[in-house]
Amino acid sequence: MKKHLEFCLQVIVWLSLEQGLQDVAAGRSPTPPKTSSSVFDANLMFEFLLGGVEIDHDNNIVLLDKEMASMRTGRAFLSEINDNIPRSPSSMEQMATAHKSQNRPLTPDQFDGLVLSMVYSAQQAWHQDGEEHQEAWSEVLLQLANVTVHELRGSYLFSYA
Repeated sequence: MKKHLEFCLQVIVWLSLEQGLQDVAAGRSPTPPKTSSSVFDANLMFEFLLGGVEIDHDNNIVLLDKEMASMRTGRAFLSEINDNIPRSPSSMEQMATAHKSQNRPLTPDQFDGLVLSMVYSAQQAWHQDGEEHQEAWSEVLLQLANVTVHELRGSYLFSYA
């Protein structure tokens, strides 16, 4: 199960960066002029995640790389994920349902929150002791990944119907 979650996290990061990589390969600017920092932000988020994260005793995400955690951007990242991300499977399911029912593209902040929620869900699923809790967090992770794929590609990975 842990290898499956590790793979899911890698897929999530890949999905988040795929469109930018396709644009660069096609010779286009990877982002519109208004969001020129988004590629930088995505790269920075990837570096934070690559350095490792874990959940502390207060249920907050902490960066394992202390140097990154002490940077202003690292503190902003931790603040964003620890202050604005739902903390329970039911609240994450509500967020996924709300995003699914939206008839317009997600805002950049909503998309960032969606990706960070997937990271948090993957961490929670990875570190749960009981199989029931692990399954609950894994299900939430799949729902959030499904919404992310829909946002990026216009179609869902799977349907719950």
